[in-house]
Amino acid sequence: MTVFGLTPGEWFVLVQHELLLFAAFFFLFGAIDEFAVDLSWIWLKLTGRTRSPQIGHELHRDLPLDGDAAVFLPAWQEEEVIGSTIAHLLQSWPQRQLRLYVGCYPNDRGTLEAAMKAASGDPRVRIVIQDEPGPTTKAGCLNRLYASLCEDERRSGRSVQMVVLHDAEDLVDPIALPLLDRALQSVDFVQLPVVPLPQAGSRWVGGHYCEEFAEAHGKAMVVRDAIGAALPAAGVGCAIARAVLGELARQDAAGNPFDASALTEDYELGLRVAELGGRSRFLRLRDHNGRLIATRSYFPATLEAAVRQKTRWLHGIAFQGWENMGWGNSAGEAWMRLRDRRGPVGALLLFIAYLLLAMAGVTFALELFGLVPEIELSSGLKLLLWINLAMVGWRALWRFGFTTAVYGWKQGVMAVLRIPVSNVIAIMAARRAMTAYLRSLAGDAPRWDKTSHDRHPAAFPAALDAETLRVPKALSL
Repeated sequence: MTVFGLTPGEWFVLVQHELLLFAAFFFLFGAIDEFAVDLSWIWLKLTGRTRSPQIGHELHRDLPLDGDAAVFLPAWQEEEVIGSTIAHLLQSWPQRQLRLYVGCYPNDRGTLEAAMKAASGDPRVRIVIQDEPGPTTKAGCLNRLYASLCEDERRSGRSVQMVVLHDAEDLVDPIALPLLDRALQSVDFVQLPVVPLPQAGSRWVGGHYCEEFAEAHGKAMVVRDAIGAALPAAGVGCAIARAVLGELARQDAAGNPFDASALTEDYELGLRVAELGGRSRFLRLRDHNGRLIATRSYFPATLEAAVRQKTRWLHGIAFQGWENMGWGNSAGEAWMRLRDRRGPVGALLLFIAYLLLAMAGVTFALELFGLVPEIELSSGLKLLLWINLAMVGWRALWRFGFTTAVYGWKQGVMAVLRIPVSNVIAIMAARRAMTAYLRSLAGDAPRWDKTSHDRHPAAFPAALDAETLRVPKALSL
């Protein structure tokens, strides 16, 4: 039987060839993009602008702040970790100028009780109960915290100088608060690195965040900062000047600084600061012991949780970000935003690549029985495939290097082995993100599809050993 003059076997080979050509061509585009970032980072490295300077003893956790600071901590169904987070934060940051705003919901009694217990009468803590039952969006929770801050400022007649954002599972760095306070004397927005902690019980799923953040916050954010592009906020370990946050609120008809419809309000926050003309800085420093000053936490440890989290990231950054934020006003800005939004396309190419591997196995078996013709690849396509293969090896080398610099060589090796895991999670998340986006176009309201957390690093001090928190000086990038 033939269809348009071709047998089923010939059709199979034709489809395989066309998919191969399509994937190889667009993989090359992605490889060129990454290679451009690599070359930019190498140039910054050669000119001494990728260094992580080591601060002296003069900057310490007890250092008074130049002005009051508000920390926003939104929490929905976080009864397992919110207590440890609050207790550790208050102990790490003893400054009396600190105000901690914890956002809870009236229908989340567990989180509310855990937060109140951890606050233990500390006058620096404000427990803010949301007006609506949860879950709202995270941005909606942050807007309520902002309203509470404004109320406190009106009553006291004293304004804070900066607002710091954190999540309910974060392990804050003791030096971070005075460091952010100093940095905001010269800029309007500051982002510190994020360091996911390795998890013995989830070496593959939970561990894959280690290499992703090691490379993103060791290379991509450094390049982004150097070319003057807007810095997206990670939502944790970041601070914004109070005056700038107020200006963002004034631009909104409802007086809210965060877009309540956005799933990644933190990402948009950094871009909106730049649109106001604000100055931003990615601050990568080490303390006097050589440790990277960063926010640390456990990331999702199960496949379902990781896919759900990355679905929200892709939906918010790739789809909503395209709608809400545009492409910026410079070539460098457009380049970075294109990189931010390429996730769904990249996942499609990865899916095609794995499909081609499966088809290659089928083709090999069919060729043994003479059921399909032998595939003839042109010299141009062969060259394209060899270039892509070389770039895959190049990418693995960079991933190994940046992961090793933060976690040591064992995690560096694991980072390379975990590449297929990262790819599968990306493919699954992209499919869900596309479905969620289409539903939103049909009128579905966004919801806080948050990640569940069942443990906090401060409750497991044995996990915070020298290997997981060190920065090897010999390999420092």
